[in-house]
Formats: sequence, C-alpha cells, structure tokens
Amino acid sequence: MDFLNDWGLTLVTFLPLAGALVMMAIPKEEEKVLKQAALLTSLATLAAGIWLLVEFDYDRAGSLQYVVDKNWIEVIGSGYTLGLDGMSLPLLALTVLVMPLVFIYSWDHIPSPGNAKAFLALMLILETGMIGTFVAQDLILFFVFFEVVLLPMFFMIAVWGGEDRRYASLKFFLYTMFGSALMLLGFLALFFLSKDPVTGELLRTFDMRVLTDAAGAGIVRSSQLLIFGGMFLGFGVKVPLFPFHTWLPDAHTQAPTQGSVILAAVLLKLGTYGFIRIAIPMLPEAAEAWAPWIGLFAVIGIIYGALGCLAQTDMKRLIAFSSVAHMGFVMLGIATLTDFGINAAIFGMVAHGLITGMLFFIAGSVKERYHTLEIKRLGGMLLQAPRLGWILGFTSMASLGLPGLAGFWGEFPAILAAYQPANGIPEETFRGYMVVAAIGTVLAAGYLLWLLQRTAMGEPSEEFANDPHITDVNRFEWIAWSPILFLIVLFGVAPGLIFDVTDPAVVESLNNCLQLPDGCEGVAAATTAMFGG
Repeated sequence: MDFLNDWGLTLVTFLPLAGALVMMAIPKEEEKVLKQAALLTSLATLAAGIWLLVEFDYDRAGSLQYVVDKNWIEVIGSGYTLGLDGMSLPLLALTVLVMPLVFIYSWDHIPSPGNAKAFLALMLILETGMIGTFVAQDLILFFVFFEVVLLPMFFMIAVWGGEDRRYASLKFFLYTMFGSALMLLGFLALFFLSKDPVTGELLRTFDMRVLTDAAGAGIVRSSQLLIFGGMFLGFGVKVPLFPFHTWLPDAHTQAPTQGSVILAAVLLKLGTYGFIRIAIPMLPEAAEAWAPWIGLFAVIGIIYGALGCLAQTDMKRLIAFSSVAHMGFVMLGIATLTDFGINAAIFGMVAHGLITGMLFFIAGSVKERYHTLEIKRLGGMLLQAPRLGWILGFTSMASLGLPGLAGFWGEFPAILAAYQPANGIPEETFRGYMVVAAIGTVLAAGYLLWLLQRTAMGEPSEEFANDPHITDVNRFEWIAWSPILFLIVLFGVAPGLIFDVTDPAVVESLNNCLQLPDGCEGVAAATTAMFGG
C-alpha cells in the first residue's frame, strides 16, 4: 500500500508514455512486435488501474487517495500533485479499460497509410494525457495533460482520416486551442485573485485542493462570472456543448475507427469532468448564475443533436450527432448543481463512453466490410452478418435509453434531477428543460430505430447481396467488444456500482460550498432536501 500511495498514480499515468518511448526503438518494419508492445503496455496500465481499484478505500470515496504532492515549478507555485477520489475513479477505470480493447481491435485494423509504429505510439501518448487529466490536482498540471491529448488526436485525424481529414483535423485543433486559451486565463485569474476564506490573504496557488476549499473567496461576483465564462468556453468546446459542437461531427466522420472510439469514449469526458472538478466547486456563486444558461444550451443540444441525426445519410456522422444529444443530458445534470444531477452526469459519462464507443466500433467494422457508411446503400445485415446486426441492435437499444441497460441511467436521472435544481436556480425554467429533454429521448428512439431498420433489417441490397467479403464478427472484434457489452448490461441492472462510488465525492464537493457566506447555501440545501444529508 505504501508503494501505491507513493507511485500508484504516477505508474498508471506514465506507463503508456514509457511504452511509446520503447516503441521508438523498434523498427517500423516489425509491425507484429510493435502491436505486441502497444498491447502489453496498455494491459500493464490496465493491471495497474485494477490494482488501484482493488486497494481503493470505498468507505472514504469522498476523499482524495493515493495523493502525490511534490514540487514541480516552484517559481510559479505549481506542483506535481495527483489524487484519486470517487468522481475521478470511474473515468480512470473507463480509460484504462477502453484503450487495451482499442489495441486488440487494431491488431488487424491498422488504417491506411499503414504506419503502425506512429499510429500505436500516438494512442499510447493519448492514454497518458487522458489519465493524467483525471488524476491531476494542480491547475497547471491539469492544463498540461488536458493539452497533451490534442496533438495525438490531431495527427490521427490528419494522417489516417478520411478524404476531408485536413479540414476536420484543423477545425478540431483550432476550436480546442481557442477554448483552452480562455480556460488558461481563468486558471490564472484564480491564481491571482483567490483568497484564504479565514485570513483573507491572497493564496497564489494552483493547488486544486486549496482553491476548492477557498470556493471563490475574495473574488467579487462580476469577476467570478467572467472567470467562469472562460472556463465555460474551454470546457464547453471539449464536451462539446451546443453551440461549440460543430467540430465534432467532422472529426468523428473523418477520424479512423480507433480515433472515433477514443474520442467518444474518453476525450469528450475531459470537458464535463472539468466542470465538476474545477469550475463548479471553485466558483460556486458564478456556477449558480450560469446554471440556467448551461441548462439551456444542454437542452438545445439534446434536440438539435437528435434532429441532426434524423437528417444524416452517413452512419458514422449520425452516431457523431447522437453524442451531441447524449452529452446534453450530462450537461443538464451538471447544470442542476445537485448531488443527484452530478451523480447522474458522471454515470452518463461512463454509459456514453461504453455505448457510443461501441457504436463507433461497429461503424468501423461495417465500413471495412461494405466499404461505405451511406445508410441507403446498407441493409440486410441480420441476414449477411447476423451477429454484427444483433450487436448493432443491442447497442442501439442501450443508446436510446432502454431500461435494464446502462444508457437508461445516463438519461433518466438527469431528467429527474431537473425537476428540483439547487435553491437559487429557477425551478420553473428547469422543469421546462426537463420536458424538452424528455422529448429528446423520444427523438433518440426515432433516429436509432430508423438507423437499425435501414442497416440491419430487410434484404441485402443488390450491390452487396453476393459479396463474399461481408463476413460476421471475427475473433479480434469479439475479444474487443465483449467486455463493453457485458458492462453495458452490468451497469444497467446494477447502477449502484457507480453511484455508490461517486456520491460521497460529489456530496463532499458540494458541501464545501457552505464556506461561502451567500454563494452556495442553495446547493447544499438542495442536496440535503433530496438525499437527507
């Protein structure tokens, strides 16, 4: 346990980067060896993550564990500070699970041009950035990891993407950089303006634990609103929250299958995690003022994403627009500023990661077999590749929120939480949002059932009726997909496996707002009223 406390989070964070460096010494002609090295590295990271999960003290899930606190950049007061609690644990687990599955899928799915060395190494670097973002407890360290993911994904789209990959990759890069610049300004403002709530002295620290305890003390309301606005743009672009979403359909459509899976499963969660870890607990007064606007953009995204899906002719682009809608449910839960809503949001992040990641896996396999994702050209999959068709049907049902599957618990609690937002937030407004979000679930059923009917049911089209290349699910796909399908069912029937872990950390984060004289009593009061303390 001492080893875990000192090195556990450092090990799980930097193992993928170490594996990428080792791969640099392997000749690119040795493709099999490169695949083995990448897969073993991701499996070792998974093993380290499981070790952390097993040794994690779930009775203290509300407190940071495995804390590392070392000096890093003393001249600016930034430290190498890591920690893990109930809010970040499910997202860490999701990351270390998804990456080995992506490498298994990649065993016979290296996209063209077939430079396996660069492609696999970039994915390992990406894994380090994602894990580091979820465990960082220093704003500058968080920002570094948050930005580390940008370049690998940019190159994955720009080099291995589709016909319009250059446009999509540049749009992804510019949107994210613009949001990150404003987010960094917000971090600097917190550094210069935050004060100790007891002594009134300037803190001058990037330590997220200290800034969370301060909860915006010493920052006047107008400044809090501006700082939160910068973070809102930075994190909102990453989510992506409407109207900052336009980069997502292009990036998903042009990215290789592996890039789309990672983007949907984990990368979109960096933005929502930033809201619950940084923006809301550090600036609760501003969060309360911004909440109706966040809720408004969330429900617009739910409806807009659903209508966008109904207008699509490309399977992958339809799934991409569905992410805009599903992440709208996550943001609606966050906007309530209640324990119930934020717990629902974290569950929604995990559920979306599993389900939409699985849909992109399926889309990649469909593209490989049919050499197209144009919906009108597909059909009869249940006859030609029945297992692939049934998996598509199962995942579509999970995505539309069928009870008993994980997608239900990503949507229903977020809608329910909108009925009683935190005090200080207009109830009538959020109850209106609740109705709009409920309509969004009906539209989700419409576009997903339409997709399923057009691609899986009926007779195969004449173009592909006698194509010998259309085969059913192969062994690498089974190995990569089975854990995801199992977890979609497991979390659907036993949602407490996630809720019981996240709730103590969410309650701890919200109760911290009690330190403010008038900024956040409503959040704590709503939590107490709904959950009894």
